Amino acid sequence: MARNTMFGVLTTLLLALHASTALAQEPAPAKTEQALPSIIVSEVKTKPIVDRVVATGAVKAVEETYVSPLVDGLSIRTLNADVGDRVEAESTLATLNPDMLELQKSQYAANLAKANAGLAQYQAQLVEAQANADEAVRVSERSQKLSEAGSMSTAQRDKEKAAATAALARVNSAEQLVSVAKADIKVVEAQISDIDLRLARTDVKTPVTGVISARTAKVGAIANGSGEPLFTIIRDGAIEMKADIIETDLPKLEIGQKAKITLADGKTQIDGKIRLISPVVDTQTRLGSVYITLLDADKARVGMYARAQIIVTEKEALVLPLSAVTKTKDGMVTRKVDGDVAHVAKIETGIEDDGYIEIRSGLSQGDKVITKAGAFVRDGDRIKPVLSGAETVSN
Repeated sequence: MARNTMFGVLTTLLLALHASTALAQEPAPAKTEQALPSIIVSEVKTKPIVDRVVATGAVKAVEETYVSPLVDGLSIRTLNADVGDRVEAESTLATLNPDMLELQKSQYAANLAKANAGLAQYQAQLVEAQANADEAVRVSERSQKLSEAGSMSTAQRDKEKAAATAALARVNSAEQLVSVAKADIKVVEAQISDIDLRLARTDVKTPVTGVISARTAKVGAIANGSGEPLFTIIRDGAIEMKADIIETDLPKLEIGQKAKITLADGKTQIDGKIRLISPVVDTQTRLGSVYITLLDADKARVGMYARAQIIVTEKEALVLPLSAVTKTKDGMVTRKVDGDVAHVAKIETGIEDDGYIEIRSGLSQGDKVITKAGAFVRDGDRIKPVLSGAETVSN
């Protein structure tokens, strides 16, 4: 029994010794190489880029025309146009009640007839006075000759002379009456002409072609030329956007530059171009006004809020994503990747557009830079660059 136990112990020791010997003879595992961090990189490429100025504002009429009555105190009889109607120049928008004017014209016509009758009477008196004066003058001239010949007394001569003088005075008086009568006729004729003009103006007409944007006129209301206009017209239907521009962007803008106008719904876009640039900047807001003509005015309405993108420059340029560029106290930098080593590269930038920025100097087309997290990569760090399309960059 004891012999068997001893044999088992010896066998166990021999097996343990063999195992330790085998382990000692196995080669040590190789040292694992350190894994490099995978970082997305972008390639410097050429693409179209646009320098834009973005502004907000409201749609307004290029020019508004007010239509007011030219005759006061008359009621509105009819209305021929409403808001939204397109009207032509000299078309009648409303008519005023002419009854009072026609009554005044009848009165003036009666006064004119009376003045003409008075003129005829004074002219007849003038003819009679002229004839009497001619006769009195002839008698006076004969009496003078008779007096000089001693055939007529001095008293009779004086009487004939006084009669001639009185007759001439009556002629002068008759002439004055005729002149007054003619003046009265001219006054009445002027009054009638004024009534005719006012009657013609009972047709309220538009001086321009355009679209009616507002109407305050109501049938039966008394028209008043000094009050609120009866109609407001957008001349030729032309509307524009008045955009507010920060003062630092104003020097970039020029008349005629293209613009894209987005209306309040965020979907409707209208092409436009700059019509006018205000020469002043508001001292409080530091904003200037730019007026942009809408080339398709049917889609917009006066008073709408709008957003404008004004195209300053369009060109092909080397670009990088904005996230690949960092601003430092020394200027703009990026992390350029050469093989698997990152280096800090100083660059000169230009236009920013739609998430990209123009590279004017410091990089060439095809160079690769770290797209994001560049600030966490030091100059000289090794990385495993991966293009944004998920393709590994070969060393």
